[in-house]
Amino acid sequence: MRALLATTAALALAGALLSVPSPAAAATADDGCDPIDPASCLLPFPNDWYTVRDARTDTGRRVNLRTTLRNALGMPIRPDEWNRSDGFSPGSMLLAHVPGVDLARSGAAPITDIGASLRRDAPIVIVDAATGERWPYWAEPDANATRDDRRALIVRPARNFREGHRYVVALRRLRDADGNVIKPGATFRRLLGPTLPPGHPLRERQRATRRVLSDLSRHGVGTEDLYLAWDFTVASRRNLSERMLHIRDEALKSLGPTGSPPFLVTQVADDVDERIAREVKGVLFAPSYLNQPGGPPGSSFRFGRDGLPERLPFNTQVVPFQCEIPRSAFTSPARAALYGHGLLGSEREVAAGNVKAMAAEHGFVFCATKWIGMADEDVPNVVATLADLSRFNTVADRLQQGMLHFILLGRAMTRGFPGDKAFRTADGRPLIDASRGVVYDGNSQGGIMGGALTAVSPDVRRAVLGVPGMNYSTLLNRSSDFPTYARVLDAFYPDKLDQQIAIALIQMLWDRGEADGYAAHMTDRPLPGTPSHRVLMHVAFGDHQVAPVAAEVEARTVGARLHSPALRPGRSPDRVPFWGIPAIGAYPYAGSAMVVWDSGAPAPPLTNTPPTEGRDPHSDPRNSPDARRQKAVFLKTGRVVDVCGGGPCVIPSGG
Repeated sequence: MRALLATTAALALAGALLSVPSPAAAATADDGCDPIDPASCLLPFPNDWYTVRDARTDTGRRVNLRTTLRNALGMPIRPDEWNRSDGFSPGSMLLAHVPGVDLARSGAAPITDIGASLRRDAPIVIVDAATGERWPYWAEPDANATRDDRRALIVRPARNFREGHRYVVALRRLRDADGNVIKPGATFRRLLGPTLPPGHPLRERQRATRRVLSDLSRHGVGTEDLYLAWDFTVASRRNLSERMLHIRDEALKSLGPTGSPPFLVTQVADDVDERIAREVKGVLFAPSYLNQPGGPPGSSFRFGRDGLPERLPFNTQVVPFQCEIPRSAFTSPARAALYGHGLLGSEREVAAGNVKAMAAEHGFVFCATKWIGMADEDVPNVVATLADLSRFNTVADRLQQGMLHFILLGRAMTRGFPGDKAFRTADGRPLIDASRGVVYDGNSQGGIMGGALTAVSPDVRRAVLGVPGMNYSTLLNRSSDFPTYARVLDAFYPDKLDQQIAIALIQMLWDRGEADGYAAHMTDRPLPGTPSHRVLMHVAFGDHQVAPVAAEVEARTVGARLHSPALRPGRSPDRVPFWGIPAIGAYPYAGSAMVVWDSGAPAPPLTNTPPTEGRDPHSDPRNSPDARRQKAVFLKTGRVVDVCGGGPCVIPSGG
């Protein structure tokens, strides 16, 4: 309700503002644009034409956007935050506009046949320029477009691109609905022709294009009937993660001799219900790296001279927490577990029935705090950023500060809380078993953000990611939660082609605050100062809120194996269901895994639109006793056990 009210208010403001003519609203030609795709300045995207050489970065390049999108008031997206990057998102969708293209007639790999993207004659080719490896993807037209002449061609990686690598892209032999090969535009034809003379405005673009063509040829990719070709560089590991690792390491070093952040218990309630013996609420105090005292919504990182977040003297974040202690803990100390809440929620979600059931059935003390940046208090700011995407760093930066809060809450659970009377019995026995460390369990947004937290946490070695995914640029259009917020985006960025570019742009910042930017290090290849981890992903087939296809991309990227058979015959529309995710060979399995839970929902749409048919199974896995039993064994032992009798995991009657 709060989100809806905030959105309604923003729309009212939009209506008032948009009634005022703005002379800046019309786009003008700019020499920062790439001329090879005239549909929009920033197409194709991502694109090394929008980078410059920079020997100081790990990729040797730096993003250098000079021209960006303008909202309906004529306000451009200020590129400063983007230009701190040394490449583009590892999960970046590729965007272009091909007038009249029919992807089916062209033979482009659809979402139902990802393996077709690797065919030798595939009309869309993505190649790692260094290794020659062909990259898997699926291609789709933007189903949200209202005009064909403003419809994006979207190519989504089926596994995240490698950090720091450069990729070359070829669109070739694309056909229209009549089967005719679509000819390249005039500018690209010029680039394919004879060498342009010195001083010609397209000479540098031709040189860059010839390098791409050379790379394609060197790796055996034919360029006959070429419609478009370009290259892009993926941001480096250091550029994606160094801000988060910096605030983590500095904050942990600042902890006192106990190793716990300071905290204050503000409320203790006993005999909460038949499952929970005690509920504890309080606050802990965390160093804040945001640029406003106390780091409220709308604040962003304050940067030092080294380009890393810097703490203002005495700037402290007051971090609320809530813990649920099961009755069994009064007999035997319970395992410490962090809980991650859902979309724009709060720490109070830890008192949900499924979390209490998990605590009571399996002996966990769950503590939660807010995912600030995308918590209940952030709703007005999130809405405001959709009106002016220049401000999106205020979401991404607070998300990183929020991850720090979870890390510190985990330290408090194992090094501070056990000594406090609120977490002890009347005769002084601890209710938390601190000797076995801390684990993580989260759902929905908590499943998405939990992947990032796992990758950066020095303490969480095992995590359950409930109904997860990654890469909001894939998730947004496919989520039933998004249309409410999309009304703001529609008001301020009404052109659907511009919207896809906008979503691709904000993903570059979002990467630092969600799983997409950390997936390469979520399990093995850990980040500096971080152990290796294991994750168990619980996916709801037909999920209306978090698209399962995004979980599949995550599973491929992190190296998770699949419980198989994953679905009953005929349930999946895919030619090869769960392509590229190897099956678990035998149980118990000591590794990261993805388990699909099916409660009968229809298969999701094959387009970038949200499901509209049937009931939403989003909450079913967490409400299943079998799923909770599997989660508990994994969190306690690191092993995945089969709780589905050797067959698909089916939840009868929707839970």
